[in-house]
Amino acid sequence: MPNNLENYRKSYNKSALIRSELEQNPFQQFRKWFVEVDEAGNVDEANAMTISTIGQDGFPKSRVVLLKSYDENGFVFYTNYGSEKGRAILNNPNVCLSFFWPHAERQIIIKGKAEKITEEASIRYFQSRPKGSQLGALVSPQSQEIENRKVLEDRLKNLEQKYADKSVEKPKDWGGFCVEPVSFEFWQGRPNRLHDRFLYQLDNLDWNIKRLAP
Repeated sequence: MPNNLENYRKSYNKSALIRSELEQNPFQQFRKWFVEVDEAGNVDEANAMTISTIGQDGFPKSRVVLLKSYDENGFVFYTNYGSEKGRAILNNPNVCLSFFWPHAERQIIIKGKAEKITEEASIRYFQSRPKGSQLGALVSPQSQEIENRKVLEDRLKNLEQKYADKSVEKPKDWGGFCVEPVSFEFWQGRPNRLHDRFLYQLDNLDWNIKRLAP
């Protein structure tokens, strides 16, 4: 029998999100929260984010990826363009990013459009990765069916020998996406489920801020 989850409870008491203390620019507000969470040291990967896409089968799908850079142009992550995720984005660039930091009782939800970054930028990042990660990108036909794990291990062993004394070139179908936001929602947990929620929406070149009911 499944566990009864009805009595799972948590009281959110750590902080508040006050309108007068919000940054007018959501990128600055994101940076403020990200730095606070990262420096607190209570999260293994503060840059872990859930990205949701609409698949070619019409269903939404969410999975965790790692944010690798961000500025006022958007949020950058890397993947195999031929993967299920990559193909979904190329077919429908509307995506949603979500950061959830339980220890800080905070969540950020970002809607935006994803576009490929330049090949030069993807190469530059690929060259900065550890060699094992570079080889992993060559080994895996991401999202495709494989017979067993040994297939991957054998490929990796062969590539380790092949590239023992030379650099690894970036695969053609591997690179970055940049998500350019059209909205940000900042969520701070509060007692009695009366959470603080503020929505930033892009209107031409300005960001409008609204408080939402929890």
